[in-house]
Amino acid sequence: MKNAAMKWIDSFLAKLRNERNYSSHTLKSYSRDLQSLIAYCDKHDISQWTDIDDQVIRSLISQCHRQGLGGASLQRMLSTFRSFFKYLLVENQLLNNPAKNIQAPKTGRKLPSTLDVDSVARLIEIKGDEAETVRDRAILELFYSSGLRLSELSSLDLNDGKKSVSGVIRVTGKGDKERELPVGKKASEAIKVWLSRRAELANENEQALFVGKQGKRIHNSVIQKRLKYWAQKQGIDMNVFPHLLRHSFASHMLESSGDLRAVQELLGHADISTTQIYTHLDFQHLARVYDAAHPRAKLSAKAGEKLGKK
Repeated sequence: MKNAAMKWIDSFLAKLRNERNYSSHTLKSYSRDLQSLIAYCDKHDISQWTDIDDQVIRSLISQCHRQGLGGASLQRMLSTFRSFFKYLLVENQLLNNPAKNIQAPKTGRKLPSTLDVDSVARLIEIKGDEAETVRDRAILELFYSSGLRLSELSSLDLNDGKKSVSGVIRVTGKGDKERELPVGKKASEAIKVWLSRRAELANENEQALFVGKQGKRIHNSVIQKRLKYWAQKQGIDMNVFPHLLRHSFASHMLESSGDLRAVQELLGHADISTTQIYTHLDFQHLARVYDAAHPRAKLSAKAGEKLGKK
């Protein structure tokens, strides 16, 4: 791809960052998808954006699909291409959008893993009075209490923590959208204890609620490692990560309340179809309970899975 064409990618990403306030994570995904497009173009001697037609995009998507890329990733890639080509149209670099009418191959939607209520309790009820342990206990409680994303939790400030003791916390989610969430009694108590010990780790002027050994805002990777550490220590035979607690929160809330709209609001999902995946998890749980409890049921696990997908 010619240097002149490559510059339009830098310009596009800069626009998303500066004018639309896209997160660094989203920008990396966009950049990665566009780099895949460039690599494909270079391999097939395509040097300008005007040389790309819908067949080029179809071939690239088919290639990625054969290499094992899932439906969701292919959808994201196509979304990136559509946005980029739309930008080139506005800038008079293209006459049409070659990705506009292309659909990604459909693949079965993978249900998220969750912990049952007892396993969550065992994970959270960690023992120890060291400052790091007190911090980790508060982190675990807050993840499960309010269903936060990892980035939402790590970006909380000290004032957010102080307010959460009263049972409410405000977080900034995807697209810089704010939402107010309830904080359970156990989580509020754990945060209150952490606040009384926070000075043992935090630098004097640090504003982050949760801090690491260096006294600065705790890094996402540190939180992930600490969750794995506690899962092993507590004897939980699963890959435990922050989003697993969010999935567990959503599944348990829906199982108890049956209120899909409320769970959508709590999770901060823009589209309720994203939340609906938890209804399948809920049904599978009910099918297992029915099969185990009803004397004349004995519904097979395979049948339960089929019903859950309907």
